[in-house]
Amino acid sequence: GQSLGNKNYFPRNAKGFDVDEILGSFVNQYYLSGPSDRSVPQEIIVNHPFEDQDLLARVLQEKVGRKVRITHQVRGDRARWVQMAESNAEHTLSQHLAEQSTLQSRFLALQELLDLDEIPQRLECFDISHTQGEATVASCVVFDKAGPVKSDYRRFNITDVAPGDDYSAMHQAITRRYVRVKKEEARLPDLVVMDGGGGQLTQARHVFEELQLGGVNMISISKGPSRKRGLEYIHTTRDNIPIILEPDSAALLLLQQIRDEAHRFAITGHRSRRQTGRGSALEKIPGIGARRRQRLLTEFGGLQGVVRAGVDDLTRVKGISRELAKVIYETLH
Repeated sequence: GQSLGNKNYFPRNAKGFDVDEILGSFVNQYYLSGPSDRSVPQEIIVNHPFEDQDLLARVLQEKVGRKVRITHQVRGDRARWVQMAESNAEHTLSQHLAEQSTLQSRFLALQELLDLDEIPQRLECFDISHTQGEATVASCVVFDKAGPVKSDYRRFNITDVAPGDDYSAMHQAITRRYVRVKKEEARLPDLVVMDGGGGQLTQARHVFEELQLGGVNMISISKGPSRKRGLEYIHTTRDNIPIILEPDSAALLLLQQIRDEAHRFAITGHRSRRQTGRGSALEKIPGIGARRRQRLLTEFGGLQGVVRAGVDDLTRVKGISRELAKVIYETLH
């Protein structure tokens, strides 16, 4: 009798199918192909009957070892729940269509800004993340006219470049990305976006020339002198004069969106790589064997807790002298 939450799904490739086919397919996938720990309720209420409804109920019953009903003709509270679900779905669909319309207008604005022959269908954006040159990670995120295509996202652990050399890191990431794309004859983007200035754009241009890949437009987006959001510079391959757009420009909003997503994805990978590096560093500290390492992790609730601990905190762990605590602290920082 309580609403515990909701999640919305937008079926792909549903055009041409009847309502009962779409609903039946969804319910099957949701309960039979979803996570193994997904709970199956005693009753599943749908707003439209579908084929093999009773068969699915029997399959679910065998799966959970108790009776499961799938019903569609309900009254009272349950009828109001169905009505509420339909109302929520209609509201969410309206929002979804509005967002899609907004995204479409942003792609169109980007086409006009860059004077492209066609509206770009696929954008790929690169960003670099590191801490003072340590554990450098590059990200590549992909957007199409429906938004983020997360299945095509990629990360690259950057190696063999000087700490803090973002140009070389960008060159390596773009090379690794499009060497593989060329080898697999995968789809090239219509537009490549770099987080950075003219230097990053030059690296991208060199890579595409080296790989003899043509027909790909490329730009970079950098923070202006004030480094304020909305005052970014857009660098193109046409000339050395950056484009400055109005803060509410639809094209700028799209570029900010994909740039921010690339930044988020890169930072997540960088933090994971740093944590892994710290874990291996803890194992390599002289005097820290398996037992002391376990005591540290148990005392502080994991590696992050050890990293946050000060020297005095570390000395409270059995077997950790002040000298050893200093070594641990300096190694992890």
